[in-house]
Amino acid sequence: MQRIGVLTSGGDAPGMNAAIRAVVRSCIYYKKEPVAIYRGYDGLIAGDFENLDGRSVSNIIQRGGTILKSSRSKPFMTPEGRKKAFENLTNAGIDGLIAIGGNGTFTGASIFNEEFKLPVIGIPATIDNDIAGTDFTIGFDTACNKVIDAIDSIKDTASSHNRLFFIEVMGRHSGFIALRTAIAAGVEAVMVPEQEMSTDELMTVISRGGESKKSSTIVVVAEGCKTGSATEIAKMVSEKYTDYDTKVTVLGHLQRGGTPSCTDRELASRMGVAAVEGLMMGKTSDMVGIIWQHVTFTPLKEILEMDKMINLDVFRINEILSI
Repeated sequence: MQRIGVLTSGGDAPGMNAAIRAVVRSCIYYKKEPVAIYRGYDGLIAGDFENLDGRSVSNIIQRGGTILKSSRSKPFMTPEGRKKAFENLTNAGIDGLIAIGGNGTFTGASIFNEEFKLPVIGIPATIDNDIAGTDFTIGFDTACNKVIDAIDSIKDTASSHNRLFFIEVMGRHSGFIALRTAIAAGVEAVMVPEQEMSTDELMTVISRGGESKKSSTIVVVAEGCKTGSATEIAKMVSEKYTDYDTKVTVLGHLQRGGTPSCTDRELASRMGVAAVEGLMMGKTSDMVGIIWQHVTFTPLKEILEMDKMINLDVFRINEILSI
Protein backbone atom coordinates (compact mmCIF):
# COMPACT_ATOMS: atom_id res chain seq x y z
CA MET A 1 0.00 0.00 0.00
CA GLN A 2 2.12 2.85 -1.30
CA ARG A 3 -0.11 5.08 -3.45
CA ILE A 4 -3.60 5.97 -2.20
CA GLY A 5 -6.24 7.68 -4.33
CA VAL A 6 -8.97 9.87 -2.85
CA LEU A 7 -12.20 11.07 -4.47
CA THR A 8 -15.49 12.73 -3.56
CA SER A 9 -18.70 11.54 -5.16
CA GLY A 10 -22.41 12.35 -5.14
CA GLY A 11 -23.80 15.42 -3.41
CA ASP A 12 -21.29 17.73 -1.75
CA ALA A 13 -21.31 18.19 2.02
CA PRO A 14 -19.58 20.74 4.27
CA GLY A 15 -16.52 19.04 5.74
CA MET A 16 -15.51 17.09 2.65
CA ASN A 17 -12.44 19.31 2.26
CA ALA A 18 -11.47 18.64 5.87
CA ALA A 19 -11.64 14.89 5.11
CA ILE A 20 -9.53 15.31 1.97
CA ARG A 21 -6.95 17.28 3.95
CA ALA A 22 -6.83 14.57 6.63
CA VAL A 23 -6.37 11.81 4.04
CA VAL A 24 -3.56 13.65 2.25
CA ARG A 25 -1.64 14.61 5.37
CA SER A 26 -2.07 11.16 6.93
CA CYS A 27 -0.61 9.62 3.77
CA ILE A 28 2.40 11.90 3.99
CA TYR A 29 2.80 11.22 7.72
CA TYR A 30 2.93 7.48 7.01
CA LYS A 31 5.20 8.00 3.96
CA LYS A 32 2.50 7.08 1.46
CA GLU A 33 1.76 8.95 -1.78
CA PRO A 34 -1.67 10.66 -1.95
CA VAL A 35 -3.29 10.99 -5.36
CA ALA A 36 -6.23 13.28 -6.09
CA ILE A 37 -8.98 11.91 -8.33
CA TYR A 38 -11.11 14.74 -9.69
CA ARG A 39 -14.85 14.63 -10.49
CA GLY A 40 -15.61 11.44 -8.61
CA TYR A 41 -16.00 8.20 -10.53
CA ASP A 42 -16.08 10.12 -13.81
CA GLY A 43 -12.52 11.18 -12.99
CA LEU A 44 -11.55 7.54 -12.43
CA ILE A 45 -12.75 6.69 -15.92
CA ALA A 46 -11.09 9.75 -17.49
CA GLY A 47 -7.83 9.26 -15.58
CA ASP A 48 -8.09 12.75 -14.11
CA PHE A 49 -5.43 12.24 -11.41
CA GLU A 50 -2.93 14.51 -9.68
CA ASN A 51 -0.18 13.78 -7.19
CA LEU A 52 -0.57 15.82 -4.00
CA ASP A 53 1.65 17.02 -1.19
CA GLY A 54 1.02 18.58 2.21
CA ARG A 55 0.75 22.08 0.80
CA SER A 56 -1.85 20.97 -1.77
CA VAL A 57 -4.46 20.94 0.99
CA SER A 58 -3.39 24.06 2.87
CA ASN A 59 -6.17 26.44 3.88
CA ILE A 60 -9.06 24.23 2.80
CA ILE A 61 -10.31 22.92 6.16
CA GLN A 62 -12.68 25.90 6.50
CA ARG A 63 -14.08 25.71 2.96
CA GLY A 64 -17.40 24.14 2.05
CA GLY A 65 -17.92 22.00 -1.04
CA THR A 66 -15.05 19.87 -2.33
CA ILE A 67 -11.83 20.92 -4.05
CA LEU A 68 -11.85 17.56 -5.88
CA LYS A 69 -15.25 18.32 -7.44
CA SER A 70 -17.98 15.71 -7.47
CA SER A 71 -20.38 13.97 -9.82
CA ARG A 72 -22.87 11.15 -10.14
CA SER A 73 -21.33 8.92 -12.79
CA LYS A 74 -23.56 6.94 -15.14
CA PRO A 75 -20.57 5.43 -17.02
CA PHE A 76 -19.27 3.96 -13.74
CA MET A 77 -22.53 2.02 -13.42
CA THR A 78 -21.48 -0.06 -16.44
CA PRO A 79 -18.92 -2.93 -16.42
CA GLU A 80 -17.05 -1.20 -19.23
CA GLY A 81 -16.75 2.03 -17.26
CA ARG A 82 -15.50 0.26 -14.14
CA LYS A 83 -12.97 -1.73 -16.18
CA LYS A 84 -11.57 1.48 -17.66
CA ALA A 85 -11.39 2.99 -14.17
CA PHE A 86 -9.43 0.00 -12.88
CA GLU A 87 -7.02 0.15 -15.80
CA ASN A 88 -6.35 3.83 -15.08
CA LEU A 89 -5.73 3.11 -11.40
CA THR A 90 -3.38 0.25 -12.27
CA ASN A 91 -1.45 2.37 -14.76
CA ALA A 92 -1.11 5.09 -12.13
CA GLY A 93 0.20 2.57 -9.59
CA ILE A 94 -2.64 3.30 -7.13
CA ASP A 95 -2.91 0.50 -4.53
CA GLY A 96 -5.96 1.65 -2.57
CA LEU A 97 -8.90 4.02 -2.85
CA ILE A 98 -10.72 6.27 -0.37
CA ALA A 99 -14.21 7.27 -1.51
CA ILE A 100 -15.93 10.14 0.32
CA GLY A 101 -19.70 10.29 -0.18
CA GLY A 102 -23.02 8.63 0.55
CA ASN A 103 -24.97 5.49 -0.31
CA GLY A 104 -24.54 5.85 -4.08
CA THR A 105 -20.81 6.31 -3.64
CA PHE A 106 -20.57 3.22 -1.43
CA THR A 107 -22.64 1.12 -3.84
CA GLY A 108 -20.15 1.88 -6.60
CA ALA A 109 -17.17 1.28 -4.30
CA SER A 110 -18.53 -2.08 -3.11
CA ILE A 111 -19.15 -3.36 -6.66
CA PHE A 112 -15.75 -2.08 -7.78
CA ASN A 113 -14.02 -3.94 -4.95
CA GLU A 114 -15.90 -7.14 -5.73
CA GLU A 115 -14.92 -7.04 -9.39
CA PHE A 116 -11.27 -6.00 -9.12
CA LYS A 117 -10.30 -6.60 -5.46
CA LEU A 118 -8.83 -3.12 -5.14
CA PRO A 119 -8.96 -2.12 -1.45
CA VAL A 120 -11.55 0.61 -0.85
CA ILE A 121 -12.47 2.54 2.29
CA GLY A 122 -15.60 4.72 2.41
CA ILE A 123 -15.95 7.94 4.40
CA PRO A 124 -19.61 8.89 5.03
CA ALA A 125 -20.31 12.45 3.92
CA THR A 126 -23.91 13.52 3.40
CA ILE A 127 -26.01 16.18 5.09
CA ASP A 128 -28.92 13.72 5.37
CA ASN A 129 -27.18 11.60 8.06
CA ASP A 130 -28.96 8.57 6.61
CA ILE A 131 -26.00 6.14 6.58
CA ALA A 132 -25.81 3.36 9.15
CA GLY A 133 -22.55 2.47 10.86
CA THR A 134 -21.84 5.93 12.25
CA ASP A 135 -23.59 8.23 14.68
CA PHE A 136 -23.18 11.22 12.37
CA THR A 137 -22.13 11.79 8.79
CA ILE A 138 -19.92 14.64 7.61
CA GLY A 139 -22.02 17.70 6.76
CA PHE A 140 -25.05 16.92 8.91
CA ASP A 141 -24.16 19.23 11.79
CA THR A 142 -23.41 22.16 9.49
CA ALA A 143 -26.67 21.69 7.60
CA CYS A 144 -28.62 21.66 10.87
CA ASN A 145 -26.92 24.87 11.99
CA LYS A 146 -27.87 26.52 8.69
CA VAL A 147 -31.51 25.52 9.20
CA ILE A 148 -31.55 26.81 12.77
CA ASP A 149 -30.10 30.16 11.71
CA ALA A 150 -32.84 30.47 9.07
CA ILE A 151 -35.63 29.52 11.49
CA ASP A 152 -34.37 31.99 14.09
CA SER A 153 -34.56 34.77 11.49
CA ILE A 154 -37.99 33.69 10.26
CA LYS A 155 -39.32 33.67 13.83
CA ASP A 156 -38.78 37.42 14.04
CA THR A 157 -41.09 38.18 11.13
CA ALA A 158 -43.51 35.35 11.96
CA SER A 159 -44.19 36.73 15.43
CA SER A 160 -44.51 40.28 14.11
CA HIS A 161 -47.40 39.29 11.83
CA ASN A 162 -48.92 36.29 13.65
CA ARG A 163 -48.22 34.02 10.71
CA LEU A 164 -48.04 30.28 10.17
CA PHE A 165 -44.72 29.44 8.49
CA PHE A 166 -43.89 26.17 6.73
CA ILE A 167 -40.15 25.66 6.36
CA GLU A 168 -39.00 22.93 3.99
CA VAL A 169 -35.64 21.31 4.68
CA MET A 170 -33.70 18.63 2.81
CA GLY A 171 -34.45 14.99 3.48
CA ARG A 172 -35.98 13.17 0.52
CA HIS A 173 -35.97 9.83 2.31
CA SER A 174 -35.06 10.71 5.89
CA GLY A 175 -36.15 13.16 8.56
CA PHE A 176 -32.89 13.54 10.48
CA ILE A 177 -32.40 17.23 9.65
CA ALA A 178 -36.07 18.05 10.22
CA LEU A 179 -36.28 16.32 13.61
CA ARG A 180 -33.02 17.64 14.99
CA THR A 181 -33.71 21.23 13.98
CA ALA A 182 -37.32 21.08 15.18
CA ILE A 183 -36.12 20.43 18.72
CA ALA A 184 -33.21 22.87 18.57
CA ALA A 185 -35.21 25.74 17.07
CA GLY A 186 -38.31 25.22 19.22
CA VAL A 187 -40.88 24.82 16.45
CA GLU A 188 -44.48 23.72 16.90
CA ALA A 189 -44.58 20.71 14.57
CA VAL A 190 -42.38 18.59 12.32
CA MET A 191 -43.31 16.40 9.34
CA VAL A 192 -40.95 13.68 8.06
CA PRO A 193 -41.03 10.82 5.50
CA GLU A 194 -40.85 8.16 8.22
CA GLN A 195 -44.12 9.12 9.93
CA GLU A 196 -47.26 10.30 8.21
CA MET A 197 -49.21 13.24 9.56
CA SER A 198 -52.44 14.42 7.94
CA THR A 199 -53.32 18.10 7.69
CA ASP A 200 -56.06 17.54 10.26
CA GLU A 201 -53.55 16.05 12.70
CA LEU A 202 -51.23 18.95 12.00
CA MET A 203 -53.95 21.50 12.66
CA THR A 204 -54.77 19.83 15.97
CA VAL A 205 -51.19 20.51 17.04
CA ILE A 206 -51.28 24.06 15.68
CA SER A 207 -54.64 24.83 17.31
CA ARG A 208 -53.24 23.87 20.68
CA GLY A 209 -50.67 26.62 20.26
CA GLY A 210 -53.38 29.07 19.26
CA GLU A 211 -55.31 28.31 22.43
CA SER A 212 -52.25 29.23 24.48
CA LYS A 213 -52.07 32.56 22.60
CA LYS A 214 -48.86 31.88 20.68
CA SER A 215 -47.89 34.82 18.49
CA SER A 216 -46.64 32.64 15.62
CA THR A 217 -46.37 29.03 14.52
CA ILE A 218 -43.59 27.29 12.61
CA VAL A 219 -43.76 23.84 11.03
CA VAL A 220 -40.63 22.12 9.69
CA VAL A 221 -41.29 19.84 6.70
CA ALA A 222 -38.76 17.38 5.27
CA GLU A 223 -38.87 17.51 1.46
CA GLY A 224 -39.81 13.82 1.27
CA CYS A 225 -42.82 14.15 3.57
CA LYS A 226 -45.60 11.80 2.37
CA THR A 227 -48.32 14.41 2.95
CA GLY A 228 -46.70 16.63 0.33
CA SER A 229 -44.18 19.43 -0.06
CA ALA A 230 -44.26 22.45 2.24
CA THR A 231 -45.96 24.44 -0.52
CA GLU A 232 -48.63 21.77 -1.03
CA ILE A 233 -49.28 21.40 2.69
CA ALA A 234 -49.53 25.17 3.14
CA LYS A 235 -52.07 25.32 0.31
CA MET A 236 -54.20 22.56 1.85
CA VAL A 237 -54.11 24.28 5.23
CA SER A 238 -54.98 27.74 3.87
CA GLU A 239 -57.92 26.35 1.88
CA LYS A 240 -59.35 24.46 4.85
CA TYR A 241 -58.42 26.85 7.65
CA THR A 242 -58.91 30.34 6.29
CA ASP A 243 -58.03 32.10 9.54
CA TYR A 244 -54.34 31.39 9.07
CA ASP A 245 -51.99 33.59 7.05
CA THR A 246 -49.62 30.90 5.73
CA LYS A 247 -46.15 31.45 4.31
CA VAL A 248 -43.58 29.01 2.91
CA THR A 249 -39.79 29.08 2.91
CA VAL A 250 -37.86 26.39 1.02
CA LEU A 251 -34.26 26.39 2.22
CA GLY A 252 -32.97 24.08 -0.52
CA HIS A 253 -29.24 24.02 -1.27
CA LEU A 254 -28.56 26.75 1.27
CA GLN A 255 -28.16 23.83 3.67
CA ARG A 256 -25.40 22.18 1.63
CA GLY A 257 -23.00 25.10 1.33
CA GLY A 258 -20.98 27.36 3.56
CA THR A 259 -18.29 27.00 6.17
CA PRO A 260 -18.31 23.61 7.94
CA SER A 261 -18.95 23.64 11.66
CA CYS A 262 -16.36 22.73 14.29
CA THR A 263 -18.11 19.38 14.76
CA ASP A 264 -17.94 18.53 11.05
CA ARG A 265 -14.30 19.56 10.75
CA GLU A 266 -13.32 17.39 13.70
CA LEU A 267 -15.44 14.45 12.50
CA ALA A 268 -14.00 14.65 8.97
CA SER A 269 -10.44 14.89 10.27
CA ARG A 270 -10.81 11.81 12.46
CA MET A 271 -12.43 9.82 9.67
CA GLY A 272 -9.78 10.84 7.13
CA VAL A 273 -6.94 9.64 9.35
CA ALA A 274 -8.83 6.42 10.17
CA ALA A 275 -9.44 5.70 6.47
CA VAL A 276 -5.73 5.79 5.65
CA GLU A 277 -4.88 3.70 8.70
CA GLY A 278 -7.63 1.24 7.74
CA LEU A 279 -6.07 0.65 4.33
CA MET A 280 -2.68 0.17 5.99
CA MET A 281 -4.25 -2.42 8.35
CA GLY A 282 -5.53 -4.41 5.39
CA LYS A 283 -9.16 -3.28 5.30
CA THR A 284 -10.49 -3.93 1.80
CA SER A 285 -14.15 -2.92 1.54
CA ASP A 286 -15.21 -1.07 4.66
CA MET A 287 -16.70 2.22 5.77
CA VAL A 288 -15.12 4.14 8.61
CA GLY A 289 -17.56 5.44 11.19
CA ILE A 290 -17.55 6.95 14.64
CA ILE A 291 -19.94 5.47 17.20
CA TRP A 292 -19.93 6.70 20.78
CA GLN A 293 -16.71 8.57 19.95
CA HIS A 294 -14.91 5.39 18.90
CA VAL A 295 -13.66 4.72 15.36
CA THR A 296 -15.32 1.68 13.79
CA PHE A 297 -15.10 -0.18 10.48
CA THR A 298 -18.17 -1.81 8.93
CA PRO A 299 -18.23 -3.76 5.63
CA LEU A 300 -19.72 -1.67 2.84
CA LYS A 301 -22.10 -4.52 1.97
CA GLU A 302 -23.56 -4.44 5.47
CA ILE A 303 -23.88 -0.65 5.39
CA LEU A 304 -25.84 -0.79 2.15
CA GLU A 305 -28.25 -3.39 3.56
CA MET A 306 -28.95 -1.49 6.79
CA ASP A 307 -31.54 1.24 7.33
CA LYS A 308 -30.65 4.01 9.74
CA MET A 309 -33.78 4.78 11.72
CA ILE A 310 -34.72 8.12 13.20
CA ASN A 311 -35.60 8.26 16.90
CA LEU A 312 -39.38 8.58 16.94
CA ASP A 313 -39.26 9.50 20.62
CA VAL A 314 -38.14 12.95 19.46
CA PHE A 315 -41.73 13.57 18.30
CA ARG A 316 -42.91 13.11 21.88
CA ILE A 317 -40.26 15.49 23.14
CA ASN A 318 -41.23 18.10 20.56
CA GLU A 319 -44.90 17.75 21.53
CA ILE A 320 -44.06 18.36 25.19
CA LEU A 321 -41.90 21.39 24.47
CA SER A 322 -44.18 23.03 21.89
CA ILE A 323 -47.10 23.88 24.23
